[in-house]
Amino acid sequence: MKKVTSVKAHSNTWMVVLDPMKPGGPFEVMAQQTLEKINFTMRVHDVLFGDVWLCSGQSNMQMTVLQILNATRELSNTAAYQSVRIFSVSPIQAEQELEDLVAVDLQWSKPTEENLGHGNFTYMSAVCWLFGRHLYDTLQYPIGLISSSWGGTPIEAWSSRRSLKACGVPKQGSVPSDTVTGPAKHSVLWNAMIHPLCSMTLKGVVWYQGESNINYNMDLYNCTFPALIEDWRQTFHHGSQGQTEQYFPFGFVQLSSYLSKIRSDGFPQIRWHQTADFGYVPNLKMPNTFMAVAMDLCDRESPFGSIHPRDKQTVAYRLHLGARAVAYGEKNLTFQGPLPEKIERLAHKGLLNVTYYQEIQVQKRDNKIFEISCCSDHQCKWLPASMNTFSTQTLTLTINSCHGTVVALRYAWTTWPCEYKQCPLYHPSSALPAPPFIAFITD
Repeated sequence: MKKVTSVKAHSNTWMVVLDPMKPGGPFEVMAQQTLEKINFTMRVHDVLFGDVWLCSGQSNMQMTVLQILNATRELSNTAAYQSVRIFSVSPIQAEQELEDLVAVDLQWSKPTEENLGHGNFTYMSAVCWLFGRHLYDTLQYPIGLISSSWGGTPIEAWSSRRSLKACGVPKQGSVPSDTVTGPAKHSVLWNAMIHPLCSMTLKGVVWYQGESNINYNMDLYNCTFPALIEDWRQTFHHGSQGQTEQYFPFGFVQLSSYLSKIRSDGFPQIRWHQTADFGYVPNLKMPNTFMAVAMDLCDRESPFGSIHPRDKQTVAYRLHLGARAVAYGEKNLTFQGPLPEKIERLAHKGLLNVTYYQEIQVQKRDNKIFEISCCSDHQCKWLPASMNTFSTQTLTLTINSCHGTVVALRYAWTTWPCEYKQCPLYHPSSALPAPPFIAFITD
């Protein structure tokens, strides 16, 4: 028991920054106020010290444990995780940045079958919970999880006006109705559901969003997403008086697959833009970030539609690998699938050699997942390049279907690239899929 500090407050809001505490608990935190000889005491019971992660995004982040595969088993598995605490923000919009939350769906709570399986899309986030559970298994100290998400929402609703302005996002235009079903007005969810949290000390953020931007400012997503990350980082660092790290770790889920009636480039474009067009993270525009590739976790039979795949366990597992490497500095841990290092054309043999940074495991040959851009007479078209031979880090593609010049190569550039966990390329030991990419080929 110790008195920490006294406060002379000139406004209704005051802040005390505690000395760093070792993870653990439970503790009781007490605040006393003396007003004209009357003492008021506030007590907060059962307080743990540990790492707090904020989880945000649209409906794939909002899905509850009740909605995922093996839900019954997952809901009964809470006894060992009473040091993982959960909190869920109510879905609310605001025109101006709020200082405090208007409403809370779930106060800080211990996980139970009831609050993890509360209903469909009505707290608590399954991805968030499973991610936190993996972290707890690894770190063995308390983890706090805040879920603040809303289905059918574009990134513009979660971005501050500053960051949208920085990307030249047009003032409220007409919003396509098919993918945007939640609030789309600029900054309304940032104002009401994220900004009020900014005085908290966060370890990091995980994010699952993008489906609603398929037909809405899609071409700007390679700016709006990195800008959101940068803006959230500045706001939380400043709001927490420097307690939240300036470049705190930011993880995200690259979009999964979807059975769409219309053939469009939307999904592959957004997946690419989620990486600021690098194809991998961390990168120069997105430092200290990590990504879970999910394009091989498709779900034809999902009762919530194929846009809501139910395997959130693998998503959370892949996210937590990124967190262990990027947020917790674990060395020699593979947290991303194979990335191409160099592409060489062996024109005389009609072949293309693709060399990867990591080892590759070719799970099955696919004659359509690689495509080449073939140009002749100032016209280019994409043609399949079939997989020929492979070794531990190199893959050869047959390109003799092109009678012009091969100028680019792309991989998995489609809304539904492969069946469940059946993409052609994985990392051998970690079972992480190679992410989609597009690359220009120079001689």
